[in-house]
Amino acid sequence: MLLIDAANVVGSRPTGWWRDRSGAARAFVEQVSAAVRSGRITEPVVVVLEGRARDGVQAGVVDGVTVLHAAGSGDDMLIDLTSDASDQVTLVTADRELRQRAEALGAEVVGPGWLIQRLE
Repeated sequence: MLLIDAANVVGSRPTGWWRDRSGAARAFVEQVSAAVRSGRITEPVVVVLEGRARDGVQAGVVDGVTVLHAAGSGDDMLIDLTSDASDQVTLVTADRELRQRAEALGAEVVGPGWLIQRLE
């Protein structure tokens, strides 16, 4: 499972995302969905949205991408998903503390650049 810390990936580039968090989340999920459709990334893919970004995309499955809304901490939801996964998890984040928590659970962790290369 490819598990994506959307806030961290979107926030890794100075694109003006902070002016329209919901729009940035919508555009990001569209990019991820296009990458799944083209085979640049493979399913299952889960994107976790938190805060105002949740307003940009409804929770559910969007073109092969599962979108989840974190009620509280996105990091805690990502760790819960990692802990509960029956498949190998690859987590996309640059958050050091989250990386350590996920690796302790056996997840592979890659940085935002890894995913961004596959989206473009």
